[in-house]
Amino acid sequence: MAFRRSIYKSPAQLRLMVAPGRATAASLDAVAAAVTAGVSTLELDRIAEAAIEAAGGKSNFKLEAGYHHTICSSVNDEVVHGIPGSRILQPGDILSVDSGAIQEGWNGDAARTFVLPDPAHPERVAERQKLSDVTEQSLWHGIARLATARHLNEVGEAIEDHILSQGDYGILTDYIGHGIGRRMHEEPPVFNYRVRSKGPEVRPGLVVAIEPMVVLGEQDTYVKDDGWTVATEDGSAAAHWEHSVAVHADGIWVLTALDGGAAGLAPFGITPTPIP
Repeated sequence: MAFRRSIYKSPAQLRLMVAPGRATAASLDAVAAAVTAGVSTLELDRIAEAAIEAAGGKSNFKLEAGYHHTICSSVNDEVVHGIPGSRILQPGDILSVDSGAIQEGWNGDAARTFVLPDPAHPERVAERQKLSDVTEQSLWHGIARLATARHLNEVGEAIEDHILSQGDYGILTDYIGHGIGRRMHEEPPVFNYRVRSKGPEVRPGLVVAIEPMVVLGEQDTYVKDDGWTVATEDGSAAAHWEHSVAVHADGIWVLTALDGGAAGLAPFGITPTPIP
């Protein structure tokens, strides 16, 4: 009989997920401090790796078959899985950076989006910044719902409701969030939109990576010739935000935020509780 691993972690396992989450957060903090016009995406990759290693972790993206970098760097019409390289960031670019760390066999995974200033094109910058802000806030709406949800797929309802209330945005359906633990991508799927099923029960031990991906135009995408980079068919800009979140006996804790999600959850009246 095949062995099926439970999607729920023990309290001891949850504690082991704190360190890789913090290392992942540190890598994105380091990238945030370095993002500017004139820097290459490969340089951001090196900065992220150094931060992960300084925190005691290793890149888990490098453990993915055929992938050789610490981050995914997706620029403008690229949604996810962009490969770092010689590309130099330009004023007005919108950049999504996805990063992850592994420590003692446990994984963290998170993403942030950055919009570079461009005084010559303020309208484009404002449009892209709003896209990023809407995507980030939809993530926090999803995390806040997780704190009170009975079933996981309520998270997607909260994400979709917020995005559609803010304008005519496209929500990617081909790429979704996931469970996380011993492997970076585990069951269960985490949808960013309404689905018919309720999904698994939300109870202590559930750890998920919630990651809305939103575009200014249509949701149709294609994979570029490099075999990794996902871009919009219509060339519209994209944003991607992600956090790994743990549900435990005393509440929730955002593993990939150094404050556990306190700042992001404050507007919802929710205070995250450290994993005991």
